[in-house]
Amino acid sequence: MLRKCEYTLWVLLLVAILGAGTMAVSSARSKSASADKVELYRQLDLFGKVLEHVRSDYVEKPDDSQLIEDAINGMLTALDPHSSYLNPKNFRDMQVETRGEFGGLGIEVTMEKGLLKVVSPIEDTPAAKAGLLSGDIITALDKEDIQNLTLQQAVEKMRGSVNSPITLTIMRPGVDKPFDVTMVRDVIHIKPVKYNAENDVAYIHITSFNEQTTADLQKAVADLKRKIGPKLKGYIIDLRNNPGGLLDQAISVSDSFLDRGAIVLTRGRNIEETQRANATPGDITDGKRLVVLINGGSASASEIVAGALQDHHRATIVGTRSFGKGSVQTIIPLGSNGALRLTTARYYTPSGRSIQAKGIEPEAVVEEELPDDLKQKAAAEGNVGEASLRGHLKGENEDADGQAGSLAYVPPDKDKDTQLKYALDLLRASRAVTH
Repeated sequence: MLRKCEYTLWVLLLVAILGAGTMAVSSARSKSASADKVELYRQLDLFGKVLEHVRSDYVEKPDDSQLIEDAINGMLTALDPHSSYLNPKNFRDMQVETRGEFGGLGIEVTMEKGLLKVVSPIEDTPAAKAGLLSGDIITALDKEDIQNLTLQQAVEKMRGSVNSPITLTIMRPGVDKPFDVTMVRDVIHIKPVKYNAENDVAYIHITSFNEQTTADLQKAVADLKRKIGPKLKGYIIDLRNNPGGLLDQAISVSDSFLDRGAIVLTRGRNIEETQRANATPGDITDGKRLVVLINGGSASASEIVAGALQDHHRATIVGTRSFGKGSVQTIIPLGSNGALRLTTARYYTPSGRSIQAKGIEPEAVVEEELPDDLKQKAAAEGNVGEASLRGHLKGENEDADGQAGSLAYVPPDKDKDTQLKYALDLLRASRAVTH
């Protein structure tokens, strides 16, 4: 059995960890905080007793560090789908990823009912080349069931040394049996901005919001101005299937198209945590018309940009309703123990709208025509949105049934891209949308 002094140390350690964030409680809250602490210590005592029995009585000797890490993960995943613990390796991987380069397969994934669901494969990566599709379910990695893994643990298993193989077991609606896909890991270079001239219209596709996004956007605009010249009618900013990224990049991208006014407001639990980001003078497009494309895969930072440009009537939003992730995650370093990704605030568009579990509604709703082989998949599975995620943070005035997700399909062939064609016609003045 665990010695009493050793057990006490475990409890004191947990008290120290959890108590560290409560040292700044104001005097006005001291009485209720004191009562809360008494209850907290009682619950910690219960945790300590359970830990004692697991360490001493479990059929096999458990790993103490893994026990605590799993307990922390359990606590955080019970809050919402976006809060998690990053162990030191995961934290390093995340820092590398936000710089725009990391090793792996190139898949955006989420966890749903204990299984990995593919949000979207990243262009020109092993996952895209292997034919993975949005909505595919990953049930096993190298034949190992992932049912009991957290999202972070599953992502870590998919990462590894460059040129090393990994086999994913895939379930796909419309396909009778699971099938295996073997890929070779590669260095994933995230190009956050891709662009080209569509004759007299500048087309800019922002795929993610990492540390390079704003700088790459500014380069793209400057290059397109030179290529198209005085016949330039306007810009299409394509945010479809962009899962988000860094908040500061969403703000600076929005600022690139605005001269003044609020961009986004963030509100935490306490009123003093409310923050407002404002635009600064200067529009890199010189006031040219903008159309922003969104769909059910446009989330988080993408929605901040779309919401800001919509509220300021700076752009016409075209496509289908966005994902609806209106919460802000703060990365809290824990020294040598990694970091905490914690949902700390909701964000609001300049007009004060919260889009949590609702999404951004476009002025022009334009749906893509699904190919026949994907229609059955869509009918069986439905569309994923924030409101459909288990344990999601409730939106303000959210309906009991939540808001269903919208279509996130983008045709690989531009000639079949209905939303893009609509945007081009809009900028060329053959269509009109009333704000």
